[in-house]
Amino acid sequence: MKRADVVVIGAGPGGYVAAIRAAQLGKSVICIEKEKLGGVCLNVGCIPSKAVIHASTVVDRLGHAAEMGITTGPVAIDVPKLIAWKQKVVDRLTGGIGVLFKTWKVEAVAGTAKLVGPTTIEVTSSAGVETIEAGDVIVATGSRPIELPAFKVDGKNVLGSTECLEIQSIPKKVLVIGGGYIGLELGTFLRKLGTEIVVVEFMKSLLPGQDTDCVDVVHRELKKRKVEIHLESKAMRYEPRAEGGVRVFVETPKGEKTFDVDWVLSTIGRKPNSDGVGLEAIGVKVEKGFVVVDKQLRTNVPHVYAIGDVAGQPMLAHKASKEGIIAAEVICGLPSAADYRVVPAVIFTDPEVGSVGMNEEQAKAAGHDPVIGKFPFSVNGRAISLGETAGLCKIVADRKTDLVLGVHIVGPEASNLIAEATLAIEMGARVEDIAATIHAHPTLAEVVMEAAEGVHGKAIHYKSK
Repeated sequence: MKRADVVVIGAGPGGYVAAIRAAQLGKSVICIEKEKLGGVCLNVGCIPSKAVIHASTVVDRLGHAAEMGITTGPVAIDVPKLIAWKQKVVDRLTGGIGVLFKTWKVEAVAGTAKLVGPTTIEVTSSAGVETIEAGDVIVATGSRPIELPAFKVDGKNVLGSTECLEIQSIPKKVLVIGGGYIGLELGTFLRKLGTEIVVVEFMKSLLPGQDTDCVDVVHRELKKRKVEIHLESKAMRYEPRAEGGVRVFVETPKGEKTFDVDWVLSTIGRKPNSDGVGLEAIGVKVEKGFVVVDKQLRTNVPHVYAIGDVAGQPMLAHKASKEGIIAAEVICGLPSAADYRVVPAVIFTDPEVGSVGMNEEQAKAAGHDPVIGKFPFSVNGRAISLGETAGLCKIVADRKTDLVLGVHIVGPEASNLIAEATLAIEMGARVEDIAATIHAHPTLAEVVMEAAEGVHGKAIHYKSK
């Protein structure tokens, strides 16, 4: 029987980080993973999707190069080579985790883990079943895609996000079920390669839960790319076509419509991997699939912790990593705890979306008197020189205290620009602090400074209506 001070179940962005931090703090650590180090994020999620999105953006930019006096010939896309390049990116990062494990003496165990006691784990692999005893256990089993009964992923007629990242040819037309971030990111990737895209979203708007001003920009830009969008609509069923592809039947506010496409991309969300781990059998409280934890990631069972997607919303890799650090530190006796007041979210559509903190409605509900400052990329010198002027920065502040409550950015490099806003809210900055900070010129970050000035009606290059 193997023994370790800390056993981590899952080697995704939460699990592997937890394992390394526990090892850094002097614990003996075993990390169990049934598939590949890095989990969904590094292997079939965040990293590979951003790689192919970047590649499609290169293709898209070449299509507009003539505007800058750069003449190019026809762009040829070798899809198998693109996918192979994507895999090299993934392999480099997952291989890096293995190196880190060796550096910090974390033992990686391959197999499927099941708790048979609060600190006893059975691991099933091709070699058989072995038992591991732990001082403390961190459950980091992540999440998996939700499947619609009428659209089960088969890799041919219906693809999920994982299968979409392995395509070997460019489809002519695809219907995307779900107008959330996964569907729009992968739909935009395919559109830039020349695929006709139809998006079917059940809710009243795309990107449910995001700031409406940001969503409006993304919606408008998708329409400019001739993406067909159907809101308040529901994909009902499909049938294979004799000539190839499928016919999809969709309920819309205007009645039933049919769409003939090569295949369907199903991206309606994810659910936690809390089943099959043995959690409830040992008394761990689970609600609606999520493991119930406190601010130190403890479950109701002593010595059992849970982090990442399995421990609740938001299902974000960086949230999981932070929780991994916290759980490891708590196990080691450090005064660490989760603080979800500032958790940024980024969406790699075109333009990108970066958001942190409250929107106007949330600020009002929390008892604030919100005041808004906006600044568009269309008058930012750097954005104009890049030819990427769609979007804006929007700051939500408290009128009385001037505290920054939320920042929502849609535009070029929004995924990077949101970091300044995240730090501002984390440190309790006021709008005046951002406005008074000299930002380098010409940079995209100036939109954040001028949006802050806009809160007080002092933006130099733009006057809010």
